[in-house]
Amino acid sequence: MAQEAFEDIVETFEFLDDWEDRYRHVIDMGKAMDPLDDALKVPATKVDGCASQVWLHPKVEQGVFTFDGDSDAMIVRGLIAVLKGLYSGLAVADVAKVDAAVELGRLGLNEHLSAQRSNGVRAMVERIRTVAAAA
Repeated sequence: MAQEAFEDIVETFEFLDDWEDRYRHVIDMGKAMDPLDDALKVPATKVDGCASQVWLHPKVEQGVFTFDGDSDAMIVRGLIAVLKGLYSGLAVADVAKVDAAVELGRLGLNEHLSAQRSNGVRAMVERIRTVAAAA
């Protein structure tokens, strides 16, 4: 049930043979994202449980879930971009139906992220699911 944008990421990862190339691609995705406005980097948007500073600013408009985000770590910015590909544009009711562990596993992220980064990704996914459930 992944979004087309996420399927594009999966296809790119399949094309990139080496994990170093995939890692660089994730970082490049983060660099390509617009930075989050500093006014939105507040305690209410900060994600606890991440080794780096992470902010997610979710929005629900006309039943569609989107979010912007930022981090002080380039790899984490890239992971935010991956999550945007997975979740942004879904109907808010469909956010909870996404099995993030399975979908992210398709990228091989589970094997290549440190325990702290994996915990951070789980914290971001939990924030996304919580906001969507409350909408």
